[in-house]
Amino acid sequence: MERLDKILANTGRWSRKEARELVRAGRVTVDGAVVRAPEGKFDPAAHFQVDGQIISGERLVYIMLHKPAGLVSATEDPHQPTVLTLLPEYLRRVGLFPAGRLDKDTEGLLLLTNDGPLAHRLLSPRRHVDKTYFVRVEGILDGADAAAFAAGMTLGDGLVCMPAGLERLEHPDEAIVTLREGKYHQIKRMLAARGKPVVYLKRLTMGSLSLDPGLEPGMWRYLTPEELKELASGEAED
Repeated sequence: MERLDKILANTGRWSRKEARELVRAGRVTVDGAVVRAPEGKFDPAAHFQVDGQIISGERLVYIMLHKPAGLVSATEDPHQPTVLTLLPEYLRRVGLFPAGRLDKDTEGLLLLTNDGPLAHRLLSPRRHVDKTYFVRVEGILDGADAAAFAAGMTLGDGLVCMPAGLERLEHPDEAIVTLREGKYHQIKRMLAARGKPVVYLKRLTMGSLSLDPGLEPGMWRYLTPEELKELASGEAED
């Protein structure tokens, strides 16, 4: 249990003084009830709203981002804009980082969090968390490509790729690719080795987490409690 003004200040959005003023002005509700005592103590996992806007009171933050092309999957870069530039200033102050990366020109699902242990478990090579991608190539994908992916590939530069899935779609230049690892430019390198360079790539899922179809490129939202529970339970089963 923590003081309400401290919980609000921990979001990085307000100072303690500003948080106290919000509470005393009756602009804060906890589990649907207006609270006017900044010193009141609550569970940070309770349901908080300020001026009707939902606020996460927990220090650990989990955000689903639909990454657009043109941004770097990093917390900072001296030459290029990063995915964190899509977030409001107060969320840039809570230590968020991408759990995994997408290439600059790749779109799709990206998890931003400040939960280091969860990110480590998701990214650990021992865990083999499935990730799926929509891919479009130059050329026509065929059964031989799917068989090569399923068998695992050793590329010309010596990169050894685990068996992966390649499900061809209605358009012959499109497929859903499933990886259980995430080596540098892996899908692009595997398909280039098949003579079918990638022209568009979008991540759809990461473990149990699926990209929200309502999120346009550049949009984000907090993970739901159900999504977070599924991520945590999936990790426990590994």
